[in-house]
Amino acid sequence: MKLWLLNHLPTAWLALLVVGGIIVLALVASTMTARFFPVLAAGENNDMVGVVLGMFGAIYGIILAFVIVNLWTDLQTAKTVVAAEASAVSQIVRDAEAFPPGTRDAVHGCVREYVHTVVERQWPLMTVGRGDAAVTTHAVDGMYRVLAAYEPRSFSEQSFYQEALSSLNEVAAQRRARISQSHDELPDLLQVLIFGGAGVIVLITLLYGVRDRRLRLLFVGTVAALIGFSLLLVIVLDCPFAGDMSVSPQPFKASALARFW
Repeated sequence: MKLWLLNHLPTAWLALLVVGGIIVLALVASTMTARFFPVLAAGENNDMVGVVLGMFGAIYGIILAFVIVNLWTDLQTAKTVVAAEASAVSQIVRDAEAFPPGTRDAVHGCVREYVHTVVERQWPLMTVGRGDAAVTTHAVDGMYRVLAAYEPRSFSEQSFYQEALSSLNEVAAQRRARISQSHDELPDLLQVLIFGGAGVIVLITLLYGVRDRRLRLLFVGTVAALIGFSLLLVIVLDCPFAGDMSVSPQPFKASALARFW
């Protein structure tokens, strides 16, 4: 459900759905609570509710901040991995210029297959959390076969050959990391804590008594908005390859790889 929303709704619409939905539910719940439990509006329990709200809010805030910071770090790491992989592929293309025409064209052919497979076949799978390394195995194996069959004849060719082989090993390592990150998401227990904790905080705010109806709705709505935006961040950042803020495959179309497009 989360991946579907990220892949089919712009962030603005998703914000309206998540944040707006939570605010509306909180305001409706506040209105119904005041109607059926008018004694709460007197504020007789505000001291106790204030202590509980402060304690839960502090604990929840620390957990939420920890989760959001880690998710943001994971997103930046995913961008770095993609950039490193694309750079390594670009370096193979540049190193292959020092090879004989037959070997160079064979390497370029494998690179062309690899970047097109990554962008056109592997990336759509990653956006739905089903990234599969086997999709690009043929192209990677092809590059290894070409380099294994090539025997450098000069010192210059030997140097470029070693660099190309080192870059290919880097591509294989970064590809594995990229696929692994496409499957990562918050553990179920942590998701229950984050989303369940948000519900608890909103429920506690309903118990805080404010006689003025407008002030009560403003209080509840403000807390709900803060909770909603926080949950929106968690949803958006939890899937680094889905949504408007996702990692782009553009590095596989840039620099020395642009010729293959």
